[in-house]
Amino acid sequence: MPSHEPVATIQGGAEVGAASGRRRILCLFAHPSIDRSEANRPLFDATARVAGVTLVDLYAEYPTGEIDVDREQARLRGHDVICFMHPLYWYSTPSIFKEWQDLVLEYGFAYGVGGTALHGKLFFNALTAGGPEQAYCAAGYNHFTIRQLLCPLEQTARLCGMVFLPPFALFGARAAVDEGRVGAHVTDWVRVLEALRDHRLDLAAALPLTKLNADLDAILREP
Repeated sequence: MPSHEPVATIQGGAEVGAASGRRRILCLFAHPSIDRSEANRPLFDATARVAGVTLVDLYAEYPTGEIDVDREQARLRGHDVICFMHPLYWYSTPSIFKEWQDLVLEYGFAYGVGGTALHGKLFFNALTAGGPEQAYCAAGYNHFTIRQLLCPLEQTARLCGMVFLPPFALFGARAAVDEGRVGAHVTDWVRVLEALRDHRLDLAAALPLTKLNADLDAILREP
């Protein structure tokens, strides 16, 4: 591995050298039983309707777990924003994402000598967590913030030269439907996707946040 991690630079709320056109967004989705999901299914369906977004259901595409590395690397090359969409499983992602990372993020492609394919791209998680938000802090049941639990993915992004954004998170997902919170969360999610696509999300303001949807009005510019 290289001795210095390539880290993309943010200036004035946008990436240095960002293209003037729309960003292309790749959402890689993983849920082993999506038909039983009350929170992830609406997010999945809404994502499929957003123009400029490529949505891939990894469990549906790779039911045997055999990842097509060339296909996945081509997808990464063809997009500007990479999102892992998933429920939080044991403080991490569903297992197919680990297999995907192990195979797709190869030396010479994602890092190391000549491994510059992902430099400057944005990366973040869109996740649902069963526990309440107050459980994710030093004094809470889970002892760490959601951002701290995602440190391995943040470091992966840094090594690959990507810009790591805080997660877009829904807490208390098990009760979200009964409490009537899913609809507003889906609306906010579409706002984030469209703002990322159209260069209307203030990256510099978003970077230090614990979660991306802490205060969307503070980081999004409306069209």
